[in-house]
Amino acid sequence: MRSIDSILRAAADGERMTPENALRLFEECQDLSALGKAADSVTRRLHPESYRTYNIDRNINYTNVCAAVCHFCAFYRKPGDSDAYVLTREELCHKIDETIALGGDQALLQGGMHPTLKLEWYEDLLRFLKERYPDFNLHAFSPPEIWHFHKLNKIPLQDVLSRLKNAGMGSLPGGGGEILVDRVRKELTINKCLSDAWLEVNRVWHGLGGHSTCTMMFGHVETLADRVESLNRLRLLQDETGGFTAFICWTFQPEHTHLAHLPPVGSHEYLRTQAISRLFLDNIPNIQSSWVTQGLKIGQLALQFGANDMGSLMIEENVVS
Repeated sequence: MRSIDSILRAAADGERMTPENALRLFEECQDLSALGKAADSVTRRLHPESYRTYNIDRNINYTNVCAAVCHFCAFYRKPGDSDAYVLTREELCHKIDETIALGGDQALLQGGMHPTLKLEWYEDLLRFLKERYPDFNLHAFSPPEIWHFHKLNKIPLQDVLSRLKNAGMGSLPGGGGEILVDRVRKELTINKCLSDAWLEVNRVWHGLGGHSTCTMMFGHVETLADRVESLNRLRLLQDETGGFTAFICWTFQPEHTHLAHLPPVGSHEYLRTQAISRLFLDNIPNIQSSWVTQGLKIGQLALQFGANDMGSLMIEENVVS
């Protein structure tokens, strides 16, 4: 059996890490500095430039009405709730105008899985926004939303994505990944797509020439082995398609959710998990820090634990805040 030091050195030098060795790091390696050093070696090999990056965008939640029930979410509302909403086009444009004025060039356009809005509504929205903001990227609709469009409209998944792409969807965000293990997803959510569906949305999107990000939310009901399985499923799909541009992980935020009784996960475990993710995901070029959930100081420190990008300045964020 290889030593922990040997596993870290091999990964830092570019050897592909096995899932078994990734699990050993999660279970046995509490040396945060050693993990950070190895992950930073990988980052510097992949990104030798003397700077790190960020972008300016806005998370625009066009609706909070959702047909799913996610026990970790404090954002969703049911139809008829007094504070349920669907943003008007005027409200959307106001938010985009503010973003552009601050130097932003992209909106993360996500919402609940609305039970009655048809695919044509989303196509019309994209066309309207692209006509008004032709140089503004619409990083739009998470895989669970796309799967919901597919099921609600009874339209083949490839047709759904092709139509959205033709209407102006620029890239696919990685939201709703959580943990790509069905046992975990069934415990966390009701009426939300399972692991194979989440991956299939990305597979089809990549097949259309699109790019997407991928994510992992941890620190709730998953095991360490579940984290590794989730990472491995992302790596296998990336081997197949090459369509993921970045990976982002963050800790579950329990406040105001049905899982508020769970203890919060601290920064030590966040940095450990991000570092192991960088070592394992040898085929995904970029790792983004999650300063939105960890705070600016830990977000900055994460640049020494495998991240090469600070992610978004995030003018607006409603789901984890």
